[in-house]
Amino acid sequence: MDFEERLRKLDVLDIGLIKLTMIAFAFLIIALSPEVADWVQSTDYLVFLAVFILAAARPVYRFYIEK
Repeated sequence: MDFEERLRKLDVLDIGLIKLTMIAFAFLIIALSPEVADWVQSTDYLVFLAVFILAAARPVYRFYIEK
């Protein structure tokens, strides 16, 4: 079974759980590493906002704008 066939088997709940897993893993890394926690707290929120916008741009464009 190739990657695309496996991907087609996933439904909305599976994708949501994958996202939740990644968020929980990121929080775990932050909680276990004081250096990472310090870096996150000392970084300006605009950096994270810029990453959010850049990461969301392509999927939003492809889903809502591209025909």
